[in-house]
Amino acid sequence: MKTDLAVLPKVKDVYITLLPGNDYREVANKAIELAKSGFNPVPHFPARSIKNLAELKDFVGRCKDGGVKQALVIGGSAQPIGDFHCSLQLLETGLFEGWRIGIAGHPDGSPDISDSDLEKAMIDKKPYADYIVTQWLLNAEPIVKFISKQTLPVHVGITGPLKISSLLKFANIVGAKNSIDFLKSNVTKAVDLLKPRDPNDIIEKLKNSTKNFHIYTFGGLKETNKWLTENNYA
Repeated sequence: MKTDLAVLPKVKDVYITLLPGNDYREVANKAIELAKSGFNPVPHFPARSIKNLAELKDFVGRCKDGGVKQALVIGGSAQPIGDFHCSLQLLETGLFEGWRIGIAGHPDGSPDISDSDLEKAMIDKKPYADYIVTQWLLNAEPIVKFISKQTLPVHVGITGPLKISSLLKFANIVGAKNSIDFLKSNVTKAVDLLKPRDPNDIIEKLKNSTKNFHIYTFGGLKETNKWLTENNYA
């Protein structure tokens, strides 16, 4: 896991994804490196990508010893590789006590779980959480409705400036059907697919609902950093 700290946006919180098949120790090492560099690292703990309690304890322990104080605890990939099948199981271990904890929110729904199960999971996880991070969305309407139902602060997921063709690709990967439909209905001609989408549009529409945003860069760190600087967000 290689990240050039010089190209990171000038923000405090940096989330570190643990992708399916990757080594959690690399995530822990990156979190420790970021902490030493003055950032607030927020490693992901995806339940279905962690084998067992011993591995979870090692992952949390490495992060705690390195100065990590915050985590995003999520379900993760569709298929579990071990004993855990949901984020609630991780939270119930008590291993995250004393940390600031974020949990996942799905205003657009999820391809892996029904809406009723999502709602129940949110209710069950809230006692362990400090805030909610949503999947990235492009349509403000479902986000506003979602925020109105929550008792925790909501950090709305948005993308940095990306070509619409790239957004469609990532939307298909995460199963964000409503965002795909929204994108397609708002693209007027083929050339629009090559234009970067301006994140300020959705920020403006949500300014009365939240001031907290979680940026998914999809690898476009330099472009995101430039956008943050030009708009005085950094």
